[in-house]
Amino acid sequence: MDLATLWFILIVVLWLGYLFLEGFDLGVGMLLGRLPRNETERRVMINTVGPVWDGNEVWLVTAIGAMFAAFPHWYASLLSALYLPILLVVLALILRACAFEWRGKHDSDRWRTWWTACLTWGSAIIAFGVGQALAATTLGIPLDDNGNRLGGVLAGFHPLTWIGGVAAVGFALVHGALYVALKTEGDLRYRARKLSYLLIPAGLAPLATWAYLVVARAQAWPLLIGVAATVVAGAVAWWRSSVGREGQAFAAWGLALVTAIATIFTAAYPVVLPSSISSDADLTVTSAAVSDYTLTVMTWAAAFGLPVVLTYQGWTYWVFRRRLSTGHMPQVHPVRPLPAQPPDAPESEESQVRS
Repeated sequence: MDLATLWFILIVVLWLGYLFLEGFDLGVGMLLGRLPRNETERRVMINTVGPVWDGNEVWLVTAIGAMFAAFPHWYASLLSALYLPILLVVLALILRACAFEWRGKHDSDRWRTWWTACLTWGSAIIAFGVGQALAATTLGIPLDDNGNRLGGVLAGFHPLTWIGGVAAVGFALVHGALYVALKTEGDLRYRARKLSYLLIPAGLAPLATWAYLVVARAQAWPLLIGVAATVVAGAVAWWRSSVGREGQAFAAWGLALVTAIATIFTAAYPVVLPSSISSDADLTVTSAAVSDYTLTVMTWAAAFGLPVVLTYQGWTYWVFRRRLSTGHMPQVHPVRPLPAQPPDAPESEESQVRS
């Protein structure tokens, strides 16, 4: 196997890791406005992803960084073609991070409602934008022979690629509900499990459809077995959720994602960014890759760095593995103003030293 193909596989694995790990915390964010019945349950849901959500985003940064380093033509053509949707995703990432950090900094219902809405809509925009971008890189955008987008700023945002956005949103909603059922106790756990049971058919349909469209485009008909495996894994998740086995349902739903993404990118290979105008303008693994020397350096760096990152992230999940309930939530502390300093207060010794 040549290095360009190896890095294509690694980038697919990075995108898969991002969708699997960030998928459930995006789903938890989208469910904050519907699933909990009061503020305490909402805090329980936020705390289930509180220790891990920012670590999950590292996979997104690493996947895009690896695309830039290993396949600069792929990176440049895809992100410039999707400039406006990607900009919305970046803004949503910033807004969502602010919501996680600031939502609990002020004891006000209006304040919390605003940041809850930011979490909900920010999570939905991120899931849809990432899914749409991945669908564009597997289903095609209007590219000319130089890898430049033809048409306006929304030319790469055509309806066929929306199936990827809908699939990512549907997957995240089910993944988030299963994760809440797996990480909580009491009535919230029961409602999350019931919701996941209801959502799985709606979440599975666009994911399987996306995989089928890529297989049909590439005419790689033997890979229809991958589409069938996705449907079977989703059906198993639906069955195990119906009998209350959250862990098995969560694993089966994750397997549905693995089979779908593996099928999609296997069918697309060796094309990394197809042109919807002419197959002669497709970007392939060979034409989009950097030199073998650069790929060799990257391979050695990944061989040492990746195990460290995986070990640290696995340890984080192990430390925060226990279930949470409303009884674990402390009382909300009021935010007290800073005491006013008397105008004639003597200058402190520290400030005298600084002056």
